[in-house]
Amino acid sequence: MEFREIASTRRSVRSFSSQPVEEEKLSRILAVMNSAPSAGNLQAFEVCVVRDAARRKALSEAALSQGFLAAAPVVLVFCANKIRSATRYGERGEELYACQDATIACTYAMLAAADEGLATTWVGAFDDDAVYRIIGSPEGLRPVAMLPLGYAAENPGVTSRRRLLELVRFL
Repeated sequence: MEFREIASTRRSVRSFSSQPVEEEKLSRILAVMNSAPSAGNLQAFEVCVVRDAARRKALSEAALSQGFLAAAPVVLVFCANKIRSATRYGERGEELYACQDATIACTYAMLAAADEGLATTWVGAFDDDAVYRIIGSPEGLRPVAMLPLGYAAENPGVTSRRRLLELVRFL
């Protein structure tokens, strides 16, 4: 697909089929994610690929009982690597740039998944400490987003969007 088509037709899906995600597709998604821009090209983020059913269930519980996380065959957990960014950018790197790096990478993965015919939805509502324990994160990592990934079991319609005039200011 062309980029504009991917961006305009992608929908948040919260119902996944049990069909597994092919390794080749996952590898291509991760490769696209790896090309995401980052502050100072530090790539101050890490990603946990969670396939284990028990961990996906635990992640769904940590995410305010959002059961679709357990139903997706893969969950990508994006973590900001605050220490990596702070080494060059100090407090601003630790508090902002690392989070931006992780969320940009998550966006790239989301769009790459759509290009592969897979469904996702961004999950940001979760108990940080619980997710941290579930994925066994080392010191300095902060979970900032989860991306369930799989084949859609639903076809959500178009959602309303704000008009550009409400979003954009020309100065």
